[in-house]
Amino acid sequence: MSSSAIIAIAVAAIVLLAAVVLLTAARKSDVRGAGALSRETRRRDKDAEIDLPPSGKDIERAASASRIPAPAPAAAPTAWVAPDPEDIGVSRRQFLNRATVTLMTTGLATFAAAGFVAFLWPTAAPVFGGKVNVGKIDDILSTIRSNSGFFYSSSARSYLTVYPSEALPKAKGVKEYAPILSGLESGLMASYQKCPHLGCRVPQCNSSQWFECPCHGSQYNRVGEKKGGPAPRGMDHFAVSVGGSGDVIIDTSTVFTGAPIGVNTSGQEAEGPHCITGGGGHG
Repeated sequence: MSSSAIIAIAVAAIVLLAAVVLLTAARKSDVRGAGALSRETRRRDKDAEIDLPPSGKDIERAASASRIPAPAPAAAPTAWVAPDPEDIGVSRRQFLNRATVTLMTTGLATFAAAGFVAFLWPTAAPVFGGKVNVGKIDDILSTIRSNSGFFYSSSARSYLTVYPSEALPKAKGVKEYAPILSGLESGLMASYQKCPHLGCRVPQCNSSQWFECPCHGSQYNRVGEKKGGPAPRGMDHFAVSVGGSGDVIIDTSTVFTGAPIGVNTSGQEAEGPHCITGGGGHG
């Protein structure tokens, strides 16, 4: 290819490129001029928007803000003052609690005072385990005669019976009777109500005029000497004393062992039918 041809092609290319550039610049100029807003126009539009009415979103936002209460200003703390007890009064629970405590305290104090006084003050009532005044001798002998030969003292837990004076010589020969001989000389025998066998209370039998144990059939004559049954000895006894004024005192502080089997100083036999049968044993 010759140089003139090359130059012709180059010139044609340059011309074509220039034409493209001119066309492009012309289109941009036309668009800006037709659709774009100038700076002054845009400023006027912005100022005009200030006078436009509020939109729906703006109204909703304002309504929501009006419903939210404004926070109250913080108040200064006040000093605490103790309430007046008279203004408060006493509730039902407080009344019951106080009443319960008061009653319990009063009861315990009364109980303690009564126990203290009872401990220091000697008792006037007869108590088993000491000297028990069972009454006047004339009254006791009258009761024995009217009660088929027996006098029972619950406070002394014993029976009083008449001890025959003619039996005294024999009684002095029984060593078990030595501690109670003074009472026998006064004409009275105090027999402990407990059976020497197993400790049952031995009642009187008015028909036989004996003591007859309902537990195992032990039998004793009127002065407590064993006549039958499984008991190992006669009934135990207490010492008896008669005061100058006629008071009969039974000393229950000491129990004296009854006479051994076979002793029968009074010589009394059964005076009628037995209340307990089948006792058998020693005569």
